[in-house]
Amino acid sequence: MVQPERVLRKVGWRLVPFLMLLYFVNFLDRVNVGFAALAMNKAIGLSPAVYGWGAGIFFLGYFLFEVPSNLLLQRVGARLWIARIMVTWGVVSTAMAWVSGPASFITLRFLLGIAEAGFFPGIILYLTFWFPAAYRARIVAAFFMAVPLSSVFGNPVSAWVLGLDGWLGFEGWRWLFAIEGVPAIVLGFVVLGYLGDGPATAAFLAPEEREWLCATIAAEDQARTTARPLDLRAALINGTVWMLAGVYFGLVMALYGIALWLPQIANGFGLSLQQIGFVTAIPYIVATVGMVVWSRRSDAKGERTWHVAITGFIAAAGLIATPFAGSPVLSLLCLCVAAFGIYAAIPVFWTLPAGFLSGTAAAGAIGLINALGNLGGFVGPSMVGFVHEETGSFAAGLVVLGLASLGAGLLALATRAEPPKTGDSGAG
Repeated sequence: MVQPERVLRKVGWRLVPFLMLLYFVNFLDRVNVGFAALAMNKAIGLSPAVYGWGAGIFFLGYFLFEVPSNLLLQRVGARLWIARIMVTWGVVSTAMAWVSGPASFITLRFLLGIAEAGFFPGIILYLTFWFPAAYRARIVAAFFMAVPLSSVFGNPVSAWVLGLDGWLGFEGWRWLFAIEGVPAIVLGFVVLGYLGDGPATAAFLAPEEREWLCATIAAEDQARTTARPLDLRAALINGTVWMLAGVYFGLVMALYGIALWLPQIANGFGLSLQQIGFVTAIPYIVATVGMVVWSRRSDAKGERTWHVAITGFIAAAGLIATPFAGSPVLSLLCLCVAAFGIYAAIPVFWTLPAGFLSGTAAAGAIGLINALGNLGGFVGPSMVGFVHEETGSFAAGLVVLGLASLGAGLLALATRAEPPKTGDSGAG
């Protein structure tokens, strides 16, 4: 007799740690430019506004290729397409070591966005092939833990690599890109041998376990299709899908507004390079714990929208309070509150589109939500850079990021995208 919890534990231990490693490397390559900027901006003549534009333009390339990439994953299979994405982004990320001025910086950041397009929504879609709805918030949270953990461990390492300045005649910030881009290329080839395309061919499961898991996932997909029969075109013009994109836009705007500027914000605290590396890891430690606790609470309650909204409000409070904290310690505490809110909201958020869509409609809609939402990753850093250049302060930019989080929370309540309770009732 099949034991569902045992089957899902086997799947979880097989897939989630490896997917976390992939996303750890992905996010590190995406935001290591924030640390490189401590030395790179002066070296190649980047103003705050130009840096903010270049840091954010990644998401324009990402936006243009997101939906096609996710549809191709659905067609050619997760294993092959995720491997292709990783190798391509690793090559471009490594090439960042040779940027020489604003034009090459902006161009390579744009190409990096194109190369990475489809990775995150592809993994979100891939997880729906393996896990029933009642388990998805905690599984997505476990996967998404790679984001704050990439900063917890990556920030001190990035600070250390910057200290290699002059080694073999290469500047430290160039070593940062050269060293941190290589793991993506290597892991891209590992994906080909490790990941399967779905439970039907999972050799690590017994035949009856494969049959049970395939039947369970298929039954949920059929129930969603029957209850809300959306094809790809209908999903892409569905009002709830676009509202969810708006929620994600606000959360992502805050996430990258902090992630790509936090080292420079901390630099204003009067810290050494190594101290900046460790201090900027603290908000992400808080975020990691918060994600796990909050996603498990959401699964246990079988409730999603309020869990997204409340954390959006918490993030807003932390961001808006930061400029008025009055001391570096209190500012850091407020940033910890903000990080908890942002990172705890996102794993629960991603249960919403998967809760009422399936098949090609889910692939296209998840890609669209991620593409539109990630435009917030362009707006947030660019806006902070522009405001900083005009005012010489991060205060107004942080307030705007807080208002974006507040808007995300309010819009989450308006979506009414809560999945059917019957799909979540078994969690605990």
